[in-house]
Amino acid sequence: QVQLVESGGGLVQAGGSLRLSCAASTRTWRTTVMGWFRQAPGKEREVVALSDWSGEHTNNANSVKGRFTMSGDNAKNTMYLQMSSLKPEDTAVYYCAAVSTLSNNYGDYHYWGQGTQVTVSS
Repeated sequence: QVQLVESGGGLVQAGGSLRLSCAASTRTWRTTVMGWFRQAPGKEREVVALSDWSGEHTNNANSVKGRFTMSGDNAKNTMYLQMSSLKPEDTAVYYCAAVSTLSNNYGDYHYWGQGTQVTVSS
């Protein structure tokens, strides 16, 4: 069983930056791709960014392109989401998740973290 632990959320002013971390307890074929999703109150969970551990295959939601970047540290089994130029509409609980192949569909993901709150004030 793979455990994912997120950290790094918090309160930030609009225009600011945060870096989220997702540490995986181990890696298997089911953790080939890591994804970040978010869910705001009253809204559906949506994909934010995806990446394999090499960084060769990535996909970012249009709403965060140019502002959010994923990167991974293979030695630490940790994936990061660097968020810049944050907007109030980025406020949500952010989840990391793992899947065997690139997918925007959260139903395909095998493992999930507990979530971390990101709040952007205007």
